Amino acid sequence: MKKIFMFLAVMGVMAFSAQNAAAQDEQAAETTATEVVTEATEATEALPEEVPMHQALKTKFIEGGAGFMALVIACLILGLALCIERILYLAFSKTNTKKLLAKIEAAYKNGGAEAAKEVCVNTRGPIASIFTQAFIRLTDGQSLEEVEKSVVSYGGVEASKMEQNLSWISLFIAIAPSLGFLGTVIGMIQAFDAIQVAGDMSPNVVAGGMKVALITTVGGLIVAVILQLFYNYILAQIESLTIEMEDASISLMDILVKNQK
Repeated sequence: MKKIFMFLAVMGVMAFSAQNAAAQDEQAAETTATEVVTEATEATEALPEEVPMHQALKTKFIEGGAGFMALVIACLILGLALCIERILYLAFSKTNTKKLLAKIEAAYKNGGAEAAKEVCVNTRGPIASIFTQAFIRLTDGQSLEEVEKSVVSYGGVEASKMEQNLSWISLFIAIAPSLGFLGTVIGMIQAFDAIQVAGDMSPNVVAGGMKVALITTVGGLIVAVILQLFYNYILAQIESLTIEMEDASISLMDILVKNQK
Protein backbone atom coordinates (compact mmCIF):
# COMPACT_ATOMS: atom_id res chain seq x y z
CA MET A 1 0.00 0.00 0.00
CA LYS A 2 2.87 2.34 0.83
CA LYS A 3 4.43 1.59 -2.55
CA ILE A 4 1.24 2.66 -4.28
CA PHE A 5 1.13 5.95 -2.35
CA MET A 6 4.81 6.54 -3.10
CA PHE A 7 4.21 5.87 -6.79
CA LEU A 8 1.26 8.28 -6.90
CA ALA A 9 3.28 10.95 -5.08
CA VAL A 10 6.16 10.61 -7.51
CA MET A 11 3.76 10.84 -10.48
CA GLY A 12 2.13 13.98 -9.02
CA VAL A 13 5.50 15.67 -8.52
CA MET A 14 6.56 14.85 -12.10
CA ALA A 15 3.27 16.19 -13.53
CA PHE A 16 3.56 19.41 -11.50
CA SER A 17 7.19 19.86 -12.67
CA ALA A 18 6.25 19.31 -16.30
CA GLN A 19 3.46 21.87 -16.02
CA ASN A 20 5.80 24.44 -14.50
CA ALA A 21 8.39 23.80 -17.22
CA ALA A 22 5.79 24.24 -19.97
CA ALA A 23 4.60 27.49 -18.40
CA GLN A 24 8.18 28.77 -18.19
CA ASP A 25 8.78 27.84 -21.85
CA GLU A 26 5.63 29.70 -22.91
CA GLN A 27 6.66 32.76 -20.91
CA ALA A 28 10.16 32.69 -22.46
CA ALA A 29 8.70 32.38 -25.95
CA GLU A 30 6.39 35.33 -25.33
CA THR A 31 9.29 37.40 -24.01
CA THR A 32 11.42 36.54 -27.05
CA ALA A 33 8.59 37.42 -29.45
CA THR A 34 8.06 40.74 -27.64
CA GLU A 35 11.75 41.54 -27.92
CA VAL A 36 11.77 40.72 -31.65
CA VAL A 37 8.74 42.94 -32.27
CA THR A 38 10.33 45.75 -30.26
CA GLU A 39 13.61 45.48 -32.17
CA ALA A 40 11.77 45.48 -35.52
CA THR A 41 9.78 48.56 -34.48
CA GLU A 42 12.92 50.37 -33.39
CA ALA A 43 14.66 49.44 -36.66
CA THR A 44 11.71 50.73 -38.66
CA GLU A 45 11.69 53.98 -36.71
CA ALA A 46 15.44 54.29 -37.23
CA LEU A 47 15.12 54.19 -41.06
CA PRO A 48 15.61 57.63 -42.61
CA GLU A 49 12.56 59.28 -44.11
CA GLU A 50 12.47 59.58 -47.90
CA VAL A 51 13.48 63.10 -48.95
CA PRO A 52 11.48 64.69 -51.84
CA MET A 53 13.42 65.32 -55.05
CA HIS A 54 13.02 69.11 -54.98
CA GLN A 55 14.22 69.22 -51.36
CA ALA A 56 17.28 67.10 -52.20
CA LEU A 57 18.14 69.37 -55.15
CA LYS A 58 17.72 72.45 -52.97
CA THR A 59 20.04 70.97 -50.36
CA LYS A 60 22.71 70.14 -52.93
CA PHE A 61 22.35 73.62 -54.44
CA ILE A 62 23.07 75.21 -51.06
CA GLU A 63 25.92 72.81 -50.28
CA GLY A 64 27.56 73.55 -53.63
CA GLY A 65 27.70 77.25 -52.90
CA ALA A 66 24.93 79.64 -53.89
CA GLY A 67 27.22 81.85 -55.96
CA PHE A 68 28.63 79.29 -58.37
CA MET A 69 25.52 77.11 -58.48
CA ALA A 70 23.40 80.18 -59.33
CA LEU A 71 25.69 80.92 -62.29
CA VAL A 72 25.45 77.31 -63.47
CA ILE A 73 21.63 77.37 -63.21
CA ALA A 74 21.59 80.69 -65.10
CA CYS A 75 23.55 79.05 -67.94
CA LEU A 76 21.00 76.22 -68.02
CA ILE A 77 17.98 78.56 -68.08
CA LEU A 78 19.37 80.90 -70.75
CA GLY A 79 20.66 78.03 -72.87
CA LEU A 80 17.34 76.18 -72.72
CA ALA A 81 15.46 79.37 -73.61
CA LEU A 82 17.58 79.81 -76.74
CA CYS A 83 17.25 76.13 -77.64
CA ILE A 84 13.46 76.23 -77.36
CA GLU A 85 13.35 79.40 -79.46
CA ARG A 86 15.42 77.75 -82.22
CA ILE A 87 13.37 74.54 -82.13
CA LEU A 88 10.13 76.50 -82.51
CA TYR A 89 11.60 78.62 -85.30
CA LEU A 90 12.73 75.54 -87.22
CA ALA A 91 9.39 73.80 -86.63
CA PHE A 92 7.52 76.74 -88.18
CA SER A 93 10.05 76.85 -91.03
CA LYS A 94 9.06 73.45 -92.38
CA THR A 95 7.00 73.43 -95.56
CA ASN A 96 5.36 70.78 -97.71
CA THR A 97 7.75 71.33 -100.61
CA LYS A 98 6.05 69.03 -103.12
CA LYS A 99 2.66 70.66 -102.56
CA LEU A 100 4.18 74.14 -102.81
CA LEU A 101 6.00 73.35 -106.05
CA ALA A 102 2.82 71.93 -107.55
CA LYS A 103 0.89 75.11 -106.68
CA ILE A 104 3.67 77.30 -108.06
CA GLU A 105 3.82 75.38 -111.34
CA ALA A 106 0.04 75.58 -111.81
CA ALA A 107 -0.01 79.29 -110.99
CA TYR A 108 2.96 80.02 -113.23
CA LYS A 109 1.33 78.22 -116.16
CA ASN A 110 -1.99 80.03 -115.73
CA GLY A 111 -1.04 83.48 -114.43
CA GLY A 112 2.66 83.89 -114.97
CA ALA A 113 5.29 85.08 -112.47
CA GLU A 114 2.91 87.44 -110.65
CA ALA A 115 0.46 84.64 -109.77
CA ALA A 116 3.29 82.34 -108.70
CA LYS A 117 4.71 85.12 -106.52
CA GLU A 118 1.36 85.48 -104.73
CA VAL A 119 1.41 81.77 -103.91
CA CYS A 120 4.90 82.12 -102.39
CA VAL A 121 4.01 85.26 -100.43
CA ASN A 122 1.04 83.50 -98.81
CA THR A 123 3.20 80.53 -97.73
CA ARG A 124 5.39 80.64 -94.63
CA GLY A 125 8.91 79.26 -94.34
CA PRO A 126 12.37 79.95 -95.76
CA ILE A 127 11.73 77.97 -98.94
CA ALA A 128 8.74 80.13 -99.82
CA SER A 129 10.82 83.24 -99.07
CA ILE A 130 13.52 82.10 -101.49
CA PHE A 131 10.92 81.40 -104.17
CA THR A 132 9.40 84.87 -103.59
CA GLN A 133 12.75 86.51 -104.35
CA ALA A 134 13.01 84.48 -107.55
CA PHE A 135 9.58 85.57 -108.84
CA ILE A 136 10.19 89.20 -107.84
CA ARG A 137 13.16 89.21 -110.20
CA LEU A 138 11.17 87.46 -112.90
CA THR A 139 8.46 90.11 -112.72
CA ASP A 140 11.22 92.74 -113.04
CA GLY A 141 12.24 91.16 -116.33
CA GLN A 142 15.52 89.62 -115.21
CA SER A 143 16.93 86.52 -116.93
CA LEU A 144 16.88 83.00 -115.52
CA GLU A 145 20.63 83.21 -114.83
CA GLU A 146 20.10 86.26 -112.64
CA VAL A 147 17.15 84.56 -110.96
CA GLU A 148 19.29 81.52 -110.19
CA LYS A 149 21.99 83.71 -108.64
CA SER A 150 19.41 85.42 -106.45
CA VAL A 151 18.04 82.03 -105.34
CA VAL A 152 21.53 80.88 -104.32
CA SER A 153 22.32 84.15 -102.53
CA TYR A 154 19.04 84.33 -100.66
CA GLY A 155 19.35 80.66 -99.75
CA GLY A 156 22.54 81.55 -97.88
CA VAL A 157 20.70 84.33 -96.07
CA GLU A 158 17.93 81.95 -94.95
CA ALA A 159 20.51 79.39 -93.81
CA SER A 160 22.18 82.09 -91.69
CA LYS A 161 18.83 82.97 -90.14
CA MET A 162 18.32 79.34 -89.13
CA GLU A 163 21.74 79.28 -87.45
CA GLN A 164 21.04 82.43 -85.45
CA ASN A 165 21.77 82.23 -81.67
CA LEU A 166 23.63 78.92 -82.02
CA SER A 167 26.86 80.66 -81.02
CA TRP A 168 25.25 81.68 -77.71
CA ILE A 169 24.11 78.12 -77.04
CA SER A 170 27.63 76.81 -77.68
CA LEU A 171 28.95 79.53 -75.35
CA PHE A 172 26.74 78.33 -72.49
CA ILE A 173 27.80 74.73 -73.20
CA ALA A 174 31.42 75.80 -72.71
CA ILE A 175 30.84 78.12 -69.74
CA ALA A 176 28.79 75.71 -67.57
CA PRO A 177 31.54 73.09 -66.99
CA SER A 178 34.13 75.87 -66.73
CA LEU A 179 32.18 77.38 -63.84
CA GLY A 180 31.94 73.93 -62.30
CA PHE A 181 35.70 73.45 -62.52
CA LEU A 182 36.25 76.92 -61.09
CA GLY A 183 34.08 75.93 -58.14
CA THR A 184 36.19 72.77 -57.83
CA VAL A 185 39.39 74.78 -57.58
CA ILE A 186 37.88 77.13 -55.00
CA GLY A 187 36.57 74.16 -53.02
CA MET A 188 40.06 72.62 -52.98
CA ILE A 189 41.52 75.92 -51.80
CA GLN A 190 38.96 76.03 -48.99
CA ALA A 191 39.88 72.46 -48.02
CA PHE A 192 43.60 73.29 -47.83
CA ASP A 193 42.84 76.47 -45.88
CA ALA A 194 40.86 74.40 -43.37
CA ILE A 195 43.77 71.95 -43.08
CA GLN A 196 46.19 74.81 -42.48
CA VAL A 197 44.00 76.37 -39.78
CA ALA A 198 43.29 73.09 -38.01
CA GLY A 199 46.81 71.73 -38.39
CA ASP A 200 45.24 68.36 -39.06
CA MET A 201 44.37 66.42 -42.22
CA SER A 202 41.42 64.49 -40.83
CA PRO A 203 38.46 63.68 -43.13
CA ASN A 204 36.14 66.00 -41.20
CA VAL A 205 38.39 68.97 -41.96
CA VAL A 206 38.67 68.23 -45.70
CA ALA A 207 35.07 67.10 -46.31
CA GLY A 208 33.50 70.57 -46.54
CA GLY A 209 35.72 71.92 -49.29
CA MET A 210 35.70 68.65 -51.21
CA LYS A 211 31.89 68.56 -51.19
CA VAL A 212 31.71 72.04 -52.70
CA ALA A 213 34.25 71.02 -55.35
CA LEU A 214 32.40 67.88 -56.40
CA ILE A 215 28.88 69.36 -56.40
CA THR A 216 29.82 72.34 -58.58
CA THR A 217 31.65 70.08 -61.03
CA VAL A 218 28.70 67.71 -61.34
CA GLY A 219 26.27 70.61 -61.79
CA GLY A 220 28.34 72.17 -64.58
CA LEU A 221 28.74 68.88 -66.42
CA ILE A 222 25.02 68.07 -66.21
CA VAL A 223 24.11 71.49 -67.66
CA ALA A 224 26.64 71.06 -70.49
CA VAL A 225 25.30 67.59 -71.37
CA ILE A 226 21.67 68.79 -71.47
CA LEU A 227 22.47 71.79 -73.68
CA GLN A 228 24.70 69.69 -75.95
CA LEU A 229 21.84 67.29 -76.67
CA PHE A 230 19.55 70.17 -77.68
CA TYR A 231 22.36 71.77 -79.70
CA ASN A 232 22.97 68.62 -81.74
CA TYR A 233 19.24 68.19 -82.34
CA ILE A 234 19.02 71.77 -83.66
CA LEU A 235 22.02 71.22 -85.94
CA ALA A 236 20.38 68.09 -87.36
CA GLN A 237 17.16 70.03 -88.07
CA ILE A 238 19.09 72.85 -89.77
CA GLU A 239 20.98 70.37 -91.92
CA SER A 240 17.72 68.70 -92.98
CA LEU A 241 16.11 72.04 -93.87
CA THR A 242 19.21 73.18 -95.78
CA ILE A 243 19.16 70.05 -97.93
CA GLU A 244 15.43 70.51 -98.52
CA MET A 245 16.00 74.15 -99.58
CA GLU A 246 18.71 73.18 -102.04
CA ASP A 247 16.58 70.44 -103.55
CA ALA A 248 13.54 72.72 -103.79
CA SER A 249 15.60 75.47 -105.45
CA ILE A 250 16.77 73.05 -108.12
CA SER A 251 13.18 71.91 -108.69
CA LEU A 252 12.04 75.53 -108.99
CA MET A 253 14.65 76.31 -111.65
CA ASP A 254 13.55 73.22 -113.58
CA ILE A 255 9.95 74.47 -113.50
CA LEU A 256 10.99 77.92 -114.69
CA VAL A 257 13.06 76.51 -117.55
CA LYS A 258 10.31 74.14 -118.61
CA ASN A 259 7.58 76.81 -118.50
CA GLN A 260 9.61 79.81 -119.57
CA LYS A 261 7.46 82.60 -121.01
